[in-house]
Amino acid sequence: MMFHHMDDDFYHNGDDFIMYMMMIHHAFVKDGLLLYYVTQSEMARGHSLEQDLRLLINNQKYSDIEILCENEKKLYGCRAILAARSEVFDRLFYNGMKETYENQISFPKINSSGMEIILEFTYTGSIKEESLTEGNTIEAFHAADYFQLSDLKDFIVKIVKNTLKKNCTENYSTRLLSRLVEIMPLPEDNILFNLLIDAVAIVPLNSIDFGQLSLKALQCLLSCTHEKEKVFVTPEYEVFRYSAILAARQVSNNAHKTLMERLPTLDQIENSNKVDNILFIADYQEIEKKLEPLVKFIDFRRIKGRILTDIIEPLKIIPSEIILNVYRDVARSNDSYLGNTRGIQLSNDYVWDKSACGSKLITEDDGKIVFAQNCRNTRQSVRAKILLANKENFNYETPSAGRQPTGWVLGSNGCCRHSAINTIENYCPSFGDGTKVTVHLDMNKTTCAFTVNDIKYPEVSEWNNLPSKLYPVVSLKDPGRFRIQPHQKN
Repeated sequence: MMFHHMDDDFYHNGDDFIMYMMMIHHAFVKDGLLLYYVTQSEMARGHSLEQDLRLLINNQKYSDIEILCENEKKLYGCRAILAARSEVFDRLFYNGMKETYENQISFPKINSSGMEIILEFTYTGSIKEESLTEGNTIEAFHAADYFQLSDLKDFIVKIVKNTLKKNCTENYSTRLLSRLVEIMPLPEDNILFNLLIDAVAIVPLNSIDFGQLSLKALQCLLSCTHEKEKVFVTPEYEVFRYSAILAARQVSNNAHKTLMERLPTLDQIENSNKVDNILFIADYQEIEKKLEPLVKFIDFRRIKGRILTDIIEPLKIIPSEIILNVYRDVARSNDSYLGNTRGIQLSNDYVWDKSACGSKLITEDDGKIVFAQNCRNTRQSVRAKILLANKENFNYETPSAGRQPTGWVLGSNGCCRHSAINTIENYCPSFGDGTKVTVHLDMNKTTCAFTVNDIKYPEVSEWNNLPSKLYPVVSLKDPGRFRIQPHQKN
């Protein structure tokens, strides 16, 4: 706040000053002197375009269009600015139709919380990170998609990714997914949808409250992971159990309570030698109907026969033909059991091991990333936790892995090295920042090959003494940085 007066000898007491502070935009006379003051926001105008434009956001004084949203809340905007920033607004406001002349426009499928983000972005070219909350993120993404604001969509996805890293609770991702599938069409290229599917897929379903994931969101999750090479952590019986109980919850409280009692968890089944008799469920036909959209995405072949016969089939909520086909498939198959969980299994071993790490190497992101710190003159090594073999006698401080008798290494200079003396020059071109390297180990033939930046190179024929099992290891020095992750098929 700045205070001005006309006489350098003027003195004001505390009460006068308080009165001045309250009389914004006013001048007054006291003892023959003209006194006035202006606010800091007024003085700042002209110094920051973004800050000046923020004064226009949802400001009725400067608006020429009223915007009515889904929840009947009224917002205010300037049609020229909105049209200049979005082709959708331009077509609406300057199409020669009634919207061109009326001072009000309605968006019955856009929530006001999303529209407020649209106004902030269109006026300033950015949004404050704190403007996005769990309660308005999906609405904002939906509105950004409707008004074809791709930069805003990218920013929202970035914020969600960062939030998932910092706060990987199942409730956040499941609630967002449930809201997203409720209000948006879902093409395969919806990047936020795919991000949330991947996030929910790594949360065990039996840890998610039945009120957090909607039936439609669960259907999307199961359809996107059914017979797909995607990371998934929930055993198929638990997929069925969660689906059945969630479907029963839509039927009645009694049906929900009954199935909660009649469907034990997998741990309870495995820790018990007997299965209680399954009593008749009065609402089984209604439950079967609610469950029908999900059943085709549940692979009953992955559920043990004893559970199918003793627990699932007596409930009568799965069509008998589906159960019979599972029995037929199992009888005809050479493989009696597919495994109890779909997709790629998430392993906690795909991290760098702090207990087998050079003293100047630092790990972050829960052990997925390792980097060198104050280590420019020599390389140090770190081992991954995934156990491919129990190889001992390895020095993690120095020298680098390729100079040790128990190390077989591809170097960033494109050469392969073992024990310092066994070196293959020009195996591949040299590589640097951002390179993705995939290691192909055939543990039956004990051979190794590498893919570097999507180009696969042949087996390293000179490595004819590989042991039957190995540890993944990297050697690096400042500013080296590596991320480890399981291989995923495209």
